[in-house]
Amino acid sequence: MRFIRGISDFTLSVVLVATALGVALLLPLPADAQVSASAPAIPRAYPVRDFFANPERAYFRLSADGKTLGFMQPVSVQGSPRRLNVFVQPLSGSRLVGEPKLLTAETARDISIYSWKGSDRILYVKDFGGDENFHLVAVDVATGKVTDLTPGDKVRAELLDELPDDPHHILVSHNRRSAEVFDVYRIDLRTGRETMVAKNPGDIVGWATDHAGRVRIAFRSEGLNSIVLYRPDERSAFRPIMTTDYRTEVESAVFTADNKRLTMISNRGRDKKALVSIDPARPDAESVLFAHPEVDLGAATWSRARRKLTDVAFVTERTQRHFFDAATERLYKRLEARLPGMELLLQSHDKAEGKFIVAAFSDRTPGTRYIYDAKADSLSVLAEINPKIAAADMAPMKPVSYQSRDGLTIHGYLTLPVGREAKDLPCVVNPHGGPWARDSWGYNPEVQFLANRGYCVLQINFRGSTGYGRKFWEASFGQWGLAMQDDITDGVQWLTSQGIADRKRVGIYGASYGGYATLAGVTFTPDLYAAAVNYVGVSNLFTFMNTIPPYWKPFMPKFHDMVGHPERDKERLTRTSPVLNAERIKTPLMVVQGARDPRVNKAESDQMVEALRKRGVEVPYIVKDNEGHGFRNEENQYEFYGAMEAFLGKHLKPQAPPRD
Repeated sequence: MRFIRGISDFTLSVVLVATALGVALLLPLPADAQVSASAPAIPRAYPVRDFFANPERAYFRLSADGKTLGFMQPVSVQGSPRRLNVFVQPLSGSRLVGEPKLLTAETARDISIYSWKGSDRILYVKDFGGDENFHLVAVDVATGKVTDLTPGDKVRAELLDELPDDPHHILVSHNRRSAEVFDVYRIDLRTGRETMVAKNPGDIVGWATDHAGRVRIAFRSEGLNSIVLYRPDERSAFRPIMTTDYRTEVESAVFTADNKRLTMISNRGRDKKALVSIDPARPDAESVLFAHPEVDLGAATWSRARRKLTDVAFVTERTQRHFFDAATERLYKRLEARLPGMELLLQSHDKAEGKFIVAAFSDRTPGTRYIYDAKADSLSVLAEINPKIAAADMAPMKPVSYQSRDGLTIHGYLTLPVGREAKDLPCVVNPHGGPWARDSWGYNPEVQFLANRGYCVLQINFRGSTGYGRKFWEASFGQWGLAMQDDITDGVQWLTSQGIADRKRVGIYGASYGGYATLAGVTFTPDLYAAAVNYVGVSNLFTFMNTIPPYWKPFMPKFHDMVGHPERDKERLTRTSPVLNAERIKTPLMVVQGARDPRVNKAESDQMVEALRKRGVEVPYIVKDNEGHGFRNEENQYEFYGAMEAFLGKHLKPQAPPRD
């Protein structure tokens, strides 16, 4: 199966508003937020490592023939710290046989993403100390030979099409020729030789292939416009078939089985993104396949084996699916009947689409992974992802919804610590990164760690969070540190006005944009928070825009329109850059940064720490030279979260849970 993903899918939290502002609350506090006489006892404090250690066996993937299972496991190679590496093991039906074989030997960082190429090679990506210059690496399963397919200093590569019907080649896009743009190459896995199949003229920001692996679609960014280019075959030139202002999105193309029509995610003429069918000869006539009245559509799935579109996913309070295919709907219903109440995700399958890797998880557990054999209708356990933590000791994640001070409906999630009355709690507000991303229902180790320590946690899908339509997204434009921050502030005021949070014990913690929101919170509302933790967050909107990676350059006109232009909007950007207003900060602040972060340069954190230390303010500052935009290595995570626990505990003073 092949997935079509919209821009609304991904990055590194929501809620809002206050009775104090005279704004009506739309949803009451969940009934089970009040603790009865028979409420569970306060669970013990699980060690930091139990939350943040890599799973002992996870990331299961099936070979094309379904006869070999790949998985990742932390292992020390040549005395290095434990790193996630790829193992393979034979399968007899759904049963593992023989011994697992270590296939990779990475020592510097975990492998984050890998996949099968057919049944005899593994492909994985690696960067260098978190710099996000990802190389694509191939490993021969039989011989163990390792080949860097995209060598070169500062090369960033991405697998475009694995070409499942071609055993010897793949399509890869990379920026070796020019740091700012990505060309497409066909790489011969036997020799490593690459042949260019699509040259980027300088403004192409994405490519799409048909089912034969031919590059037929290109996405151009031109100023504030987005253009979809099409060609009937690889001998023909690309021609524009759709031009829109970037606020109107038409994206994520997959061809129909005959390679003639396109299935895309589009919000042309509507507020919410829909799944549409488009004839390239008449591109302005969209045929809507499915639309949801309240939220954008996210990812659609294509069955290569059965040559049809099977389903499309969307997120309301939880992930839901609309089915186009009865067989796929039956498959999910069988799984749901066996795994009630769990969120289900099909993570991998064999080429025949008869065996599947099933992830089952919830808000209180990362869950279990299974092999499902559709023909035998059998479900076999592969591994429990984190058996060290009992789901019963974790806290439910409750959807909440409020009206903002200017009339927007804001959605989010509230997690209340187990065994404690929902009254005068110490709380941590956790704004998500992006900012054009969103929080969703599911297991979050950071949230559960904080709840286990006695904090309530509020995650806010503030204006601009994706999935809620174009109008809601556009409401964030030009509003960093302004209305977007008001949404977070109002969430705090609601928590305290309801009596849930102790107004003197509210902290804020976020990463990336969430780190910016953390700094903005303590800068522009200096009396609101008792403690703050900024993790790889932006502090200076001018220097941030000057140090972004070169391959973001085609997006800069749009970014300037969405966030602000350094010259045209100088006054506003100065007013909303926390470090340029650091004299207002009086909240205890902790700062955490990866030295090789390509998105939020280390200088962003250095500036903030320096500005406060010049005032004689001590700022705990953790910097790791082998990390980038967020810590990945286990030992660094343990240090960070241990330090954060001590810092928040000192300033927010939660009721200490029992310890072993």
